[in-house]
Amino acid sequence: MAILAPLFGIFTSFILIYYLSSLNKSNLFLALFFLCCNLIVLVYFGLHFTKNLFWEGFCFVNWLPLSYLLGPLLFYYVKTSLHESNKLERKDLLHLIPALLCIIVCLPYTTLPFSEKIKIAHNIVDITENYSVNFYLVSFEFILFSRSVHLLIYALLSLGYFHFFTKRKFIIYQKHSTNHKILQRWFYLLAFIQIVISINSIGHMTTVYGHEFYLFGKKSSEIFTEKYYFEICGGGFFIQNIFLFLFPKILYGNVSYSDTIKNESIIEEIKSNMPTRMKSSIDMKDFENLLNKYLQAIPFVKNDFTLSQMSFDLKIPERFLSNYFNKELQITFSEWRKNLRIDYVCDLLENGESKNLTIEAISSKAGFASRSKFIDAFKERKGVTPSAFIKSLNYQVAE
Repeated sequence: MAILAPLFGIFTSFILIYYLSSLNKSNLFLALFFLCCNLIVLVYFGLHFTKNLFWEGFCFVNWLPLSYLLGPLLFYYVKTSLHESNKLERKDLLHLIPALLCIIVCLPYTTLPFSEKIKIAHNIVDITENYSVNFYLVSFEFILFSRSVHLLIYALLSLGYFHFFTKRKFIIYQKHSTNHKILQRWFYLLAFIQIVISINSIGHMTTVYGHEFYLFGKKSSEIFTEKYYFEICGGGFFIQNIFLFLFPKILYGNVSYSDTIKNESIIEEIKSNMPTRMKSSIDMKDFENLLNKYLQAIPFVKNDFTLSQMSFDLKIPERFLSNYFNKELQITFSEWRKNLRIDYVCDLLENGESKNLTIEAISSKAGFASRSKFIDAFKERKGVTPSAFIKSLNYQVAE
């Protein structure tokens, strides 16, 4: 029955990949992260519980590089979830160097004939429990330690990145994005699970290699036993699969900008957030009616309104929206958003609703990152500065 846990997790990963094709790009990294986690659990199962020579030889060492992908994939997921472009930079590839080095270091083992791998794996796992394998440059002990430390560092790095990124955004806009709380809960939960798993792994490996110590008055050999090690690592990775279903908006990539709080059950929330995959042919008139209805809620004034978010809300693939802007309207999404914001400001000014607001307050109200960007955009769109436009309306606004 234990085999069902990682298989369920792998199934969860493919749910994320399936919905990725039409919606949230950052879900790719979440899906790959979950896939690696559950493959590692599958490897643990094959290596320590099947008592099958084939699975012992197949699982032993061959999958070690996966451990060095967990941290970077978690960090990639957090970063792309926060940034408007959902894209990584070239320098982000540097995070994959430890996994690449692990592949190189393990070559003396991975290039052996499979029959030889079976003998080595069986001897270590079932007979001697002496984890000594010929590697390049470093020992097996170093790899087992460093992979856990590597995951711990990236879990903390991901938390730190989220904290400082959102803090910087708050300073600029004086408010958090509408999906801040749900992302915060989810990122903190995900990182906390990795921290528990990595600390447990470090404690177990320290004890296995003879460096026993005392913690809370107990020997480490009593706390970090092999039984607890597998239960916490395997259970932790499995539990995060369950938790994902408690965050349906994360699962289906539909972190909506809606400020309305609905008293829905988990099942109802999942149904309401499942994205509808679009057909190859979409009636443009129906789409434009949908778009006009959507714009009545003025979502574009949110400071973190992006093409991805619009895709989430409308449940329409990003590629369709991009084609609509580029081919039908012959402008980019950014230009379209900027024009909507300027027109929105003009309506507010003409109706006298912003009479007592400063230029900076008006720019923030319309979703602009700064006063200067607002002024430049307004002048480009209207040919005059906001102040000149306001003067033409026969009333003054605070500078």
